Amino acid sequence: MKIKVKEKAYSEVAAMTPRMHMRPVKQSALLRHTISTLSEAELLAVGFKCETNGMEKLGADEPALFLMNHSCFTDLEIAFRLLANRQYHIVCTNDGLIGKAGLFSRVGCIPAKKFISDMYLIKDMKYAVDELNSSILMYPEASYSFDGTTTPLPDSIGKFIKMLRIPVVMIRTKGAFLRDPLYNCLQKRKVKVTATETYLLSQEDIAHKSADEINAVIQGAFEYDHFKEQYENGVIVDEPFRADGLHRVLYKCPVCRSEGQMHGEGIYISCGHCGSRWELTENGKLERQYEDTDGDGTVDAELESVDIRRGVPVNDAVKKFEFVPEWYAWERECVRREIRAGEYVMDLDVEIYMMVDFDSLYHVGSGRLIHDNDGFTLTGCNGELDYQQSPKHSYSLYADYYWYELGDMIGIGDAQKQFYCIPKDQDGAIVAKARLAAEEMYKLN
Repeated sequence: MKIKVKEKAYSEVAAMTPRMHMRPVKQSALLRHTISTLSEAELLAVGFKCETNGMEKLGADEPALFLMNHSCFTDLEIAFRLLANRQYHIVCTNDGLIGKAGLFSRVGCIPAKKFISDMYLIKDMKYAVDELNSSILMYPEASYSFDGTTTPLPDSIGKFIKMLRIPVVMIRTKGAFLRDPLYNCLQKRKVKVTATETYLLSQEDIAHKSADEINAVIQGAFEYDHFKEQYENGVIVDEPFRADGLHRVLYKCPVCRSEGQMHGEGIYISCGHCGSRWELTENGKLERQYEDTDGDGTVDAELESVDIRRGVPVNDAVKKFEFVPEWYAWERECVRREIRAGEYVMDLDVEIYMMVDFDSLYHVGSGRLIHDNDGFTLTGCNGELDYQQSPKHSYSLYADYYWYELGDMIGIGDAQKQFYCIPKDQDGAIVAKARLAAEEMYKLN
């Protein structure tokens, strides 16, 4: 999906008045049913089925907070099906409304700034519930999962639920990530998709539980690992492109420790520096590929012998990476060590886009984005732009792959202006590492 873009000088965009706040309006039943109908073709293709638990406790017109895990666009199509007969408002990223704010408002969208404090968001949701008698659909992870496991949830969700004072329902999808993982270049696989809709918390539960206790319930509901579930349930993904783009997630070689040298293509991910290679198997596991390094016509059986002959230091942890999330967790540990040692830095030449209203995304020029222990520093646009963002700014980072077909993206900003930075060297930029680093710095600060 593309986005409307205009070319403008930074000084012009900086002088623009930020968009006026849009109060939620009653959702159009016609649009709701139209979108639900349009979603049926995709859900039919994946053999969608949904199991319900305790949903008889929720009244037909009773407002509820529907929480949902976030894997791909199929999540929305599932929500359109499950909520087709219920008025609801959906919390969505504000850049999604660019060029179509009026239409999306009638659909029931409540725009939110990702990982930026927004004083209007809570008020808008309260207004939708109290004044419009509407349910709320929300993806509290706020971003698609990179590695198929849960992304960080805000600590404030328990307080928010107590303030909203309506029942909570969890919609947990399975198979959506395997069908269309974010890293895989928008290529869909033939995988069945299911969901479980569970009545999670009643108004009485919410009244008697503390915010921390509610947080624990929500955290438990959001625990998942799609790759392990694939393996344990015998789900086969046999498309020949299943590892395309996997280097966006697995950017660091566990053998030679190089970064930005990994390449995912076909069914393999390999390191361009040391030549190590892994297959992403049909059942979701990672298998190290061995080579005939001594020329005797047979494949070497021992990992150590392969690496030693190459002069590469052996890392015993390599053999433990059976699944993508284990590798990604190791990358997080490496980033954490760099931060603690004061060695972490990412320095990128970027194209800079800005959002200040819903009319258009504005391309304001090029610049330099630095991320280190002091947070983000963005400069450029012929010396007119100098923006700094503290590590304490947010618990996570808006980072995305192939964002609106412009490229991998890092998003920063405040309530007035938001900057979307597209690295010029798409192969060398590692937006996943930036997100990991932002999350770890926030914890340490």
